[in-house]
Amino acid sequence: MRKLLPLLFIIGSIATAQAQDTTAVRQACGDEVRSLCAGIMPGGGRIKQCMIEKFDQLSDACRSAVKDAKAQKGGK
Repeated sequence: MRKLLPLLFIIGSIATAQAQDTTAVRQACGDEVRSLCAGIMPGGGRIKQCMIEKFDQLSDACRSAVKDAKAQKGGK
């Protein structure tokens, strides 16, 4: 059990960081997603693809949040 606790802590920290990244992107990009990707049904990466296709139309704050989230995930 003692060996498992550090692993659980690391996994929890990673999950928390990913959730914070997602929240930052949603806050920075929410209005733009609703306007630029209005007809896109969520799921299957469709919203992400829409944002990629319209990346040049996103605000600086949104682009920055997306880039930061991508960097936190190791560029994936």
